[in-house]
Amino acid sequence: MRKTILVFGLIAGAIVSIMLLVMMVLSKNNARHFDNGELVGYTSMLLAFSLIFIAVKSYRDRYGAGAISFKDAFLLGLGITAVASALYVFTWVVFYTNFYPTFPEDYAQYALEKMKQKGSTAAELSQAQADIRNAFSYYDTWYGLIGITFLEIFPVGLLLSLICALILRRKPAARVVSS
Repeated sequence: MRKTILVFGLIAGAIVSIMLLVMMVLSKNNARHFDNGELVGYTSMLLAFSLIFIAVKSYRDRYGAGAISFKDAFLLGLGITAVASALYVFTWVVFYTNFYPTFPEDYAQYALEKMKQKGSTAAELSQAQADIRNAFSYYDTWYGLIGITFLEIFPVGLLLSLICALILRRKPAARVVSS
């Protein structure tokens, strides 16, 4: 099971990490790419975590003779999620701290500019600026930066692990005893 977790977790982690880097490089060079950042990010997570389904089915058919318990299927998916999430967090922390430390300010400026274009009042802009500042205050500590980044991806994998375990669980076929 460990080999399956590691292989599929690293592949899933590579998918989300590469998409994260692509979107952040694009956004750093042109803020309008923030428009699609969440959509692209969560779509890449769903794509990456669809590998959980493939991994559980493959493991079930290869090692379980067509059977796998809910617990084993869920733990397999959870392992893949943990590996992929760790790689995603590592990628973001390295990129943010070394190449894009102005991300919070750039995103705040972008978000406030979008609000101005929509005709938001000064009070709304002030409140939004305070909310954004508060949201990014977590980036001031390593625990906050790692924790917030982990919470972006892990729940998606957790949910898909649960769904895959429910769909793919199978009891072993009953054996026929001959006399």
